[in-house]
Amino acid sequence: MSPAVISLTIVAYFIILFTISYIAGHKADNEGFFVGNRKSAWYIVAFAMIGSTISGVTFVSVPGMVQASSFSYLQMVLGFIVGQIIIAFVLVPLFYRMNLVSIYEYLENRFGSSSYQTGAWFFFISKMLGAAVRLFLVCLTLQFLIFEPFHLPFLLNVILTVFIVWLYTFRGGVKSLIWTDVLKTFCLVVSVVLCIYYIASSLHLNFSGLVSTISDSDFSKTFFFDDVNDKRYFFKQFLAGVFTVIAMNGLDQDMMQRNLSCKNFRDSQKNMITSGISQFFVILLFLMLGVLLYTFTAQQGIENPGKSDELFPMIATGNYFPGIVGILFIIGLIASAYSAAGSALTALTTSFTVDILHAQKKGDAALSKIRKHVHIGMAIVMGAVIFVFNLLNNTSVIDAIYTLASYTYGPILGLFAFGIFTKKQVYDKYIPLVAIASPILCYILQRNSEAWFNGYQISYELLLFNAAFTFIGLCFLIRKKSTMDNTTVL
Repeated sequence: MSPAVISLTIVAYFIILFTISYIAGHKADNEGFFVGNRKSAWYIVAFAMIGSTISGVTFVSVPGMVQASSFSYLQMVLGFIVGQIIIAFVLVPLFYRMNLVSIYEYLENRFGSSSYQTGAWFFFISKMLGAAVRLFLVCLTLQFLIFEPFHLPFLLNVILTVFIVWLYTFRGGVKSLIWTDVLKTFCLVVSVVLCIYYIASSLHLNFSGLVSTISDSDFSKTFFFDDVNDKRYFFKQFLAGVFTVIAMNGLDQDMMQRNLSCKNFRDSQKNMITSGISQFFVILLFLMLGVLLYTFTAQQGIENPGKSDELFPMIATGNYFPGIVGILFIIGLIASAYSAAGSALTALTTSFTVDILHAQKKGDAALSKIRKHVHIGMAIVMGAVIFVFNLLNNTSVIDAIYTLASYTYGPILGLFAFGIFTKKQVYDKYIPLVAIASPILCYILQRNSEAWFNGYQISYELLLFNAAFTFIGLCFLIRKKSTMDNTTVL
């Protein structure tokens, strides 16, 4: 595909995106920006959430990962469904009952200001890194397809990309996000289904031939129970999926801001369960697409790229299929990535404004002004992180995201678990030390697990160890009342 065609495709998509964003966010106040005025219909949010859980990373990386991991990712996705159910029936009623704007306000009510700040800062680091990694992948693809042919630098690519994300979110916040996510979900699902259709047609496969080609492929193996040391081992993947979605969805302001926009907690529960089940089938489509891509390259004698993340972009835009396949790829990638970055930018703005600056205590006019300034600042920081990541990247993007999440979301998961499942009070001022020590211990454990545990490789279940270290650390901080003077002692 020519850079001109790709550019026109992107421009057309953004015209639609900005139109929807402007209408949805028209006259949005602070409540509309933060929680969508709590008037969103649950079925609209459910459809939007399908796309919001699937980023540009999923769109590009999941089809390519079947070569190394087969369909083992579905084991993790099954865990996602269980995690969504736990969020729906444990966290959602709690957050609605407390009428929270930022979910990290729970930590202040439960433990104190130090734990509140700890949760907010760990979210800030987690989301900033995660969003930057996701948007980095888009910048990388756009650099290859558009900016390099026009001899434009990567820095300009990053600046324009982040500016566009900021531009369509600054008016409406969550109100805009929900409707742009609806557009994203529609574009993403249609694009992957039509890509499968066109690739299957090029392989001369009817529906039954398509099913048999995928099911007979070695790449379609889904369940791995044989070797506990294998990173694909079922219980590693499944349990990691359960707790990853609890941490990255249930304890993440980015994802929960949509759920908190529903009219009540029961509507939010319907939304979460519906979107969680739907996500399984959408991920399955991406994995099926991956099998077809590798089948096609083998049949045509095409050399696979050095990185699996590059397979789908290379085939979709390499003139192997009708031009519509490349256009659909671009639309799907842009729809998934920009929406994910926009929601992250909105969540970062909300958390930094409410949790760290406490601007909600300064009146509505001051809050609005501070929010707008923070929104600009978050966009600048995100752009800087993307540029730095480009200099340091040496791993698969999807692997990088889950590894980062294991280190940064673990303390948040441990804090919430201790707060919800115990009634103990702790020495709040020492909580930041526990939250910092836990990822350090996890790093040491991961680096030495094979030597210490007979070849056992720690995968995404590192999140569980991180949360457990935090939970245990909090146990050492429990306040105990003296039986003599009713004072608190260690």
